[in-house]
Amino acid sequence: MQIFDVALACWLGMPAPLCVHSKTCGRALLLENRIGTMLPCNVIVQELPSGKVEVAAIDPAASMQAVDNPELGEVAVAVRDKLESVIEGLS
Repeated sequence: MQIFDVALACWLGMPAPLCVHSKTCGRALLLENRIGTMLPCNVIVQELPSGKVEVAAIDPAASMQAVDNPELGEVAVAVRDKLESVIEGLS
């Protein structure tokens, strides 16, 4: 149900309430209704045995290549760039 709410909000030109990437991911949902399974909505944060903290996420550009929709390429790159920027900023 949440994916429907996000897609509807984006379709109506409203900000999607669930995600910092809503502008780009919301567009991806409009282009491909099942793309939600490939978006970086889940980020892993874990403490390693060394005491360091690891932050990891899926590369949306790599995962979206499996979908035959050329318009998703620019969306995937935009999401990846933002995600990389955030993760790098944690260092």
